Amino acid sequence: MSTSRRPGVRGNRPTATPSRDAGTKLGRTSSRESGRPRTDRSGASPRPGRLGSLAAAPPRRPRKPVALGVGHPRRRARMLLVATLFIFSLFAAQLLRIQGFDAQSVSAQALKSRLHTSSVPAQRGSIVDANGTVLAASLDRVNIVGDATATVVYKKRVDGQVRTVGLAGAATDIANAVGVQPQPILTALQQAEKKGSQFTYLAKNVTPAQWKAVQDLQIPGISSEASSERDYPQGTSLAPLLGWIDASGQPGGGVEQLEQKALNGKPGKHVYEQAPDGTTIASGDNKDTPAVDGKNVQLTIDNDLQWYSQNALAEAVKKAGALSGEIVVMDPKQNLKAVASYPSFDNNNIASAGSSDLQSRPFTDAYEPGSTGKIITMSALLQEGKATPASPVVVPPTLTRAGTTFHDAEVHGTENLTLAGVLAQSSNIGTMLAGSKLPSSTIYEYMQKFGLGQTSGIGFPGESDGVLTPFQKWSDTQKYTVLFGQGVAATGIQEASIFATIANGGVKEPTKLVSGIGTGNDFTKPADDRSSQRVVSSSVATQITKMMEGVVSGDGTAKAALVPGYSIAGKTGTANRYDPKLGRYDGYTASFIGFAPASNPRYIVAVTLQRPTKGSIYGGDVAAPVFSQVMSYALKNGGVPPSGKQATPYPLTFQPEKSRKP
Repeated sequence: MSTSRRPGVRGNRPTATPSRDAGTKLGRTSSRESGRPRTDRSGASPRPGRLGSLAAAPPRRPRKPVALGVGHPRRRARMLLVATLFIFSLFAAQLLRIQGFDAQSVSAQALKSRLHTSSVPAQRGSIVDANGTVLAASLDRVNIVGDATATVVYKKRVDGQVRTVGLAGAATDIANAVGVQPQPILTALQQAEKKGSQFTYLAKNVTPAQWKAVQDLQIPGISSEASSERDYPQGTSLAPLLGWIDASGQPGGGVEQLEQKALNGKPGKHVYEQAPDGTTIASGDNKDTPAVDGKNVQLTIDNDLQWYSQNALAEAVKKAGALSGEIVVMDPKQNLKAVASYPSFDNNNIASAGSSDLQSRPFTDAYEPGSTGKIITMSALLQEGKATPASPVVVPPTLTRAGTTFHDAEVHGTENLTLAGVLAQSSNIGTMLAGSKLPSSTIYEYMQKFGLGQTSGIGFPGESDGVLTPFQKWSDTQKYTVLFGQGVAATGIQEASIFATIANGGVKEPTKLVSGIGTGNDFTKPADDRSSQRVVSSSVATQITKMMEGVVSGDGTAKAALVPGYSIAGKTGTANRYDPKLGRYDGYTASFIGFAPASNPRYIVAVTLQRPTKGSIYGGDVAAPVFSQVMSYALKNGGVPPSGKQATPYPLTFQPEKSRKP
């Protein structure tokens, strides 16, 4: 049967929404009924029906549509979750890259940031004399370094309480342990802290014992590096010959520079890991490349003879009021036994040295030798057969050549001298007259053979080759002055070499200073491409020797050179001294060079004083007594037995034919 629709009712469902009370009475309504009221198509609310009485309460306020925007809790939670997962994915990817793909490179970079490298200095080789006496050696030393960024927190117990004393306290404690003033250390630390530097030197070349005292303080950021210090136990007696080592470890002149390659060695490396506080990581990647120590160098020098020569020279220079002086002692094979130079300096304290005292004068100073140079002229005359020791030479009071008037050191009348007498009396005029028998080219050739105009070949730093102008460029007067040792310049080494050649029977040996290079006491003779050369015959050398014995005889110019019990052969020299700073002659050069025993030479001694101002200026008065002192010591120290009296010299004068009786 059909059912008529009631107003407000669609089907069997009420069109009005019952109130909360009505719902209670009628029972639970469906979810659709619990919504908001239906409307017709026109938008008007349906009319109330039977159930209208149940909806007496006002209608519920319409609910807003659900907005799922950013502010919604569920949406916000989802976005935070996504963001978190994204960030964690980035971390995971970076972790994968660091620990997986780039693990090796990242690890290497981290290690590099921790690694520090310090140089391990090679121990410089020692220099010893011919008997093994140490002349120069390296001592173990320590450089104290600091990391100011770590030291700033230094704490120590003060008045029973632990307090932070910082950089100032560290500087004071280090200075007390080392024995220096604290202010330079504090300044270094403060400057390093200001720059953020983790490395600065606080004290250099402290002893291991001093470093131990600093180490015991346990100051944070304070560490050390190995170092060494050069020590010269013989002091001033050998300083110009040995040279020195500067603050940067570089050699300055002398044997130190000459044998740098052998002495220096090869530095090593110390690689270590360092923690941020400046301490070394004991278990870290620490590697050492050991240093190769330098080799030892043995010299031909006799330290005792060197010491005696230096003292005798210093006394002579002071006594004569001389500008400077030098002594060379060698044997006939030209092994240098002493090379003294005064004024000297202390190579243990190079900062106090004067610039003019640093050079070894026998190697570096060239001067006009004067009459000692007459030995070359006499040797050439005998070797070329132009004269004999007994050849007569009439010596006038003066002699004019090339527009210049020459005279001897002492005024005299006409003298009838033999060639031996010319040498014994050291006559310039007699030497000119005899030497004129030889052309300039021949004289020049013998000067070269005896070693003038060239270095010794030792390679000594700063060594001069002297001055020997080619004979083609000699002036008219120079052709005569070179015959008696002026107009030519030589060093003390060159001059001593001339006499050593005569003492060695006319054979010139290479001059030698270094006898061996090696480790410990095992030395090997260094390579040497120089060779000996015969300059004059042995018979000529013997004749020259006997002529020089006449120089120290009663009629000679150097009686003060005699050594009791030994025969002496030698020659005086007194020359005008050229001063390159003034550009003119200034004062004199006084010298004496000789050897003993004359019959079997063991030592050659050359003594030279520059510009003596007190008393005599002559080599026979100023230099000959010093020669006697040094030669006497050398012979006795060397165990050379006495050789007896002087041999009978050649006749020094001759009797003219017209004055001879029938």
